[in-house]
Amino acid sequence: MFVQVPSDFKKKSTSAIIAIVLFIIVYILLFLSAIALTIGCIAAGLWIISIKPMFFTVMIGIGLASLGILISYFLIKFLFKKHITDRSDLTEITRNDEPQLFEMIDGIVKKAGTDFPKKVYLAYDVNASVFYDSSFWSMFLPIKKNLIIGIGLVNACTKQELKAILAHEFGHFSQRSMKVGSYVYNVNQIIFNLVNEDEAYRNTVQGWANASGYFAFFAELAIKITQAIQWTLRKMYSFVNIRHMALSREMEFHADEVAANIAGSIALEESLLRLDLAGNSYSSVIDFYNSKIEESQTSKNIYKEQNFVMNFFAKESELELKYDLPVVKISEAGLFNKSKLVIENQWASHPSTEDRVAKLRQLNIIKDSDNSSARILFKNIDATEEKLTSKIFSNVQYEKPKSELDLDTFQDEFEKNYNKDTFDKIFNNYYDNKNPNQFDLHSAVPSKEFFSFDELFSKDKVELVYTLIALENDRNTISSIADKTFDIKTFDYDGIKFKAKEAKNLIPKLDGQIKILQDEITQNDINIYLYFLNLAKNKNLEFELGQSFSDFYDYDKNYEEKFGLFAELSKALDFVSTTTPFERIIKNFVKLKPLETKLKQELQEIIDNPLVKEEISEQNKKDLEYYINNDLLYFNKNEYLNANLQQLFFAVNSYHFYIGRKFFLLKKELLSRMSSLEKH
Repeated sequence: MFVQVPSDFKKKSTSAIIAIVLFIIVYILLFLSAIALTIGCIAAGLWIISIKPMFFTVMIGIGLASLGILISYFLIKFLFKKHITDRSDLTEITRNDEPQLFEMIDGIVKKAGTDFPKKVYLAYDVNASVFYDSSFWSMFLPIKKNLIIGIGLVNACTKQELKAILAHEFGHFSQRSMKVGSYVYNVNQIIFNLVNEDEAYRNTVQGWANASGYFAFFAELAIKITQAIQWTLRKMYSFVNIRHMALSREMEFHADEVAANIAGSIALEESLLRLDLAGNSYSSVIDFYNSKIEESQTSKNIYKEQNFVMNFFAKESELELKYDLPVVKISEAGLFNKSKLVIENQWASHPSTEDRVAKLRQLNIIKDSDNSSARILFKNIDATEEKLTSKIFSNVQYEKPKSELDLDTFQDEFEKNYNKDTFDKIFNNYYDNKNPNQFDLHSAVPSKEFFSFDELFSKDKVELVYTLIALENDRNTISSIADKTFDIKTFDYDGIKFKAKEAKNLIPKLDGQIKILQDEITQNDINIYLYFLNLAKNKNLEFELGQSFSDFYDYDKNYEEKFGLFAELSKALDFVSTTTPFERIIKNFVKLKPLETKLKQELQEIIDNPLVKEEISEQNKKDLEYYINNDLLYFNKNEYLNANLQQLFFAVNSYHFYIGRKFFLLKKELLSRMSSLEKH
């Protein structure tokens, strides 16, 4: 099979190659300069020693010679760097283990015109990738790739979709011209190593400096010179990398075309659109069990739970099912994105899902499909899933003997937690990303006699909210472009191209649109309040509803002040993570005392608050009370008291969490009261 390489790919390949050539020229000049410096330093060192041989001149001569050697070593250290992928979380499988899966890979490899992977691994997550242990020499020597297949992906695909995803991975290596991307990748790794991965080099230089005071000056000078070299290389890194990313995006489109030719456009499109849902579902299961570490609860098979969560989320979002899997449509994937601002992300390695889907639809390649579950490719998928699940939990340290949650218990607890942390669907997502707007409850005037519930929370009203959010975000970004915080040359807004210097002219227009939308949404919030007030009057619950609104508004007004205390504390404690003189540490903790006093008062209020205290575990409550009731010492005899410092940071972070949690709970209490009035 041959897929024509498009002209854009060729242009970006050429641009990437030119960038690499320019880097090589700069690098050669730096390297020759370093060699000349090394020869000069060694010659000068020998000359100094020869003038008057003695301990002092010998040490100075050696130090001077080492200066050139250290700089030259810096420029060739990448030759000895090998990137080895950590495989501890991977499980290797063979053809004997999974013959049907390997048969599918055989077919893909043959059609893609590439080599069979050196090894095939199973991973935990929702992903598939090809990797190899790369080094400088891998650009010149043939190295076979390894394939990783995430079981979380298998669990969320049909056979045809998995075939399409794997074909995409092999598509990256299926054409001769694609090797340009591999070459660019390796050179990019070399530049990254020279610019960023210098800890081992610095340790070598520091070790040399520690060997003798005579060498320290030359070691420091070597560091200064290499920093200047790194500055030059960093500029080249940006120059090369931007072009590499542009090529990488074209490579994704090309690999998609290879996959579409092997498995069809629809299979790849539908799997791409489902990936976020599948990934979020897997992450939600992991998060659930992270919260169960204290109780030492684990799972027998997290993939059955991932499947439940994926279908649960699909039901909540009213998604259709196809082949027993949720169908995520492109319109639903971007349902709440109302932004009109388009800025090309030149650092993105992948094009957007929307762009990839658009290209696949243009191709419109139809293939015969096997839409049975990808799970049947495995001999005993349940046993495989349980094996990987056990491996996941083996990395966690539990204080008590582990116990497994059965699937029914997981489903009940997950759904209970989800409902506790989300708002009633009756509001049609109106409040998911906004709070009830502030207004005078006693002087609220409706915009007309009566609105029905469906009118107040209609699709049009919800779109107003998300249009306002998008406008405010766009306005902030354009403001950053105008003041040059965000350095770009051009951008598109509402289909019109603007130069960066024109950004400031857009801001007044956006401010006007934002004001109109804010007023419209506030008026709708007033109408909502009056609607529910009328329901409450009919049930003699007017006072309770008013109190819920007042409590939320009062806390909303004070939230910035409460968050300000957390920000002050965080800033005041920055010195702990940096090298600070002992006298300054002592003064900093003295200055911290008034803030600590305020923190303890706030924490006591949180513990006593009936709405929040049920959210605090017994252990956390004990730890917070210990902190509140004790005057802890954090620094003594020129060293930090780490146990007490941990108590302090725990208290600060807990405060941050619980003030946010209280905000959410007050909002949920208000919305629950409103939904109860509507339902009854």
